Parts: sequence; C-alpha cells; structure tokens
Amino acid sequence: MSISRRTILQGATAAATIGTFSVARAQTPEFTYKYANNLPLAHPMNVRAAEAMEKIKAETNGKVVIQIFPNNQLGSDTDMLNQVRSGGVEFFTLSPLILSTLVPNASVSGIGFAFPDYDAVWKAMDGELGAYVRGQIAKANLHVLDKIWDNGFRQMTSSKGPINSPADLKGFKIRVPVSPLWTSMFKAFDSAPASINFAEVYTALQTKIVDGQENPLAIIATAKLFEVQKYLSLTNHMWDGFWFLANRRAWERLPQDLRTIVAKNIDAAALLERDDVAKLNAGLQAELTSKGMVINQTKADEFRAALQKAGFYGEWKGKYGDEAWAILEKAVGGKLA
Repeated sequence: MSISRRTILQGATAAATIGTFSVARAQTPEFTYKYANNLPLAHPMNVRAAEAMEKIKAETNGKVVIQIFPNNQLGSDTDMLNQVRSGGVEFFTLSPLILSTLVPNASVSGIGFAFPDYDAVWKAMDGELGAYVRGQIAKANLHVLDKIWDNGFRQMTSSKGPINSPADLKGFKIRVPVSPLWTSMFKAFDSAPASINFAEVYTALQTKIVDGQENPLAIIATAKLFEVQKYLSLTNHMWDGFWFLANRRAWERLPQDLRTIVAKNIDAAALLERDDVAKLNAGLQAELTSKGMVINQTKADEFRAALQKAGFYGEWKGKYGDEAWAILEKAVGGKLA
C-alpha cells in the first residue's frame, strides 16, 4: 500500500471505522483484545496497524480480533499506560521517552542530538540498543514486540518566532510530553518546559498557555498544529519511536501459534510504517509551507555544545549508568559525555 501525503492528511477512508470494523463479519473470536494509541486516525501507524489487525484476524481464522482505539479515545498516555499494565487494554504503543516514567532507561534512545540520521537509528534500535531497552521493559512485567515503530526526528514549532540557536530557547514556554528527559533537556537550554499530555496540546497552543511545542513533522501535520503555530524550526533534536507493548498476562493467554501470527504481522507493519513516515517527511515541508508555516533550518553542533556546557549529557550518563551509556555511544558512533 502506497501512502501519500494526501492520504495521510485527509484520512484513511479504509480505516474510518477503526475501533469497530475489526469485529465485522468475523466468527465468534476466542480472543478480543483492544489496542490503544495517542495518534490521529490518519497517521501511518494507525493505517498500518489496521492492515495488520485484519491480517491477524484472517490468519487466525477469526480466533484473534484486535480492535483499534486511536487518538487518545481511551485516555491520556498516562491513563493508557496504567490500563495496559492492569489489563484494561491489551496493547498500547508508547514513546520510550514517556515509558521512562515506568522504565527509567527506556528513554536512553531519545537523548538530545545523539543520532545523526536514520541509518544510525535503525542500526541501533534493531540491534544492541533496542535489545537492551526491550530487556529493561520486560522487567516491568510488560511484553514488548521486537520492532519499534517510527515517530520521527522531532522539530520545534513556535507562535513567537523561529528557533535558530539555543539563545532563542531562553525563557521559551514549550510544551513537552510527560517525561523527565524532555524537561531536563529544555531546562538545560533555560527554557520553561510544561509537561502536557498530547490530547491537550492543540488547546494549550491555541490559548497561548505555551508558546510552542516539539513533535515530528507527521504529527505536526496530522494533528493540524499548523493552525495554531506559525514557525517551524527543523532542529532534529531527538529521535522518537513507539514501542508496541502488550499486557503480559494477555499475551501469555494466547497459544504460541497465535502469538507467532500476531507478532509477525505487527512487526511487519512496523517496518512498513517506517517507510511511510520517511516518505511523508520528504514531502511534508512543502505541505506545511503551503499551510502558512515559516520553516528554518538549524545546525545541531551549537545546540549539542550548549547541552554539554550545561552538564546535560553528564547528568544522564550518571542516571542511565555506564552500561546503557556505553551501548548508546557505540550506537551513535562517538562520545557524548
């Protein structure tokens, strides 16, 4: 399936009845599970997840039906993380940076200005760094699928003016997800970070509770943040993804043959979603410019130097520990602290 900007931005018609379509025309299933996430229906993650759930239903002969609840339908990220832990929902996709509120070292992949490009990201996350993080998640009594989905390199937006250098972040009121790493990084820039769940971001920007926010281009587009933000600064300050999490008890209730089918299709969908996001990002700058956003490029070196000077990297090396930090530095190909 080819996913164009038009498909993403106007919505995926085929998945328009997400949350209910999966049960249609199925035999009585042995396992009816819920999958919750925080992204708009039109985002590639929901489009590819919808395809995967249909394949799972078909390949299990209707034994496994997974209903999708996108766009924070079942609550905030914090709510849904609690639900997947308790079994209220069986599957949930979450950024490792937000997951760090439960699994502290999950956020090591999101260290500011660490990854130079996608080649480095996938080598790390499909390799030693990803395996290390999955091991940490497993200790929290959650099952995690092998392939991390792409959220993208994060960019900054503002209603006040472009972010060209660290000096522009001084005193800047920026929305960040509920995660210590984000808060720490923007405090190192002398910003004023405010932790706000994604469901409330549009309103917070519209009412000027905050001056700006940071997210990947696909989310800026699909959540229509261009309606409430004028300036887009291409900072690539963090790479972010989504781990596909499962309630451990619900996962282990599935017989091994069904687990294999579920895991195979979800991991295959993750790889397709990565390609979709890459294609989207290639064209979204022009799309967002046409929506009225003013875009500027930045250089990572100046921002990285400011973080080093503020002691950001040294602080987080101490928090993660030598083992995790060594794996990260090996993955990014150089010393950070």
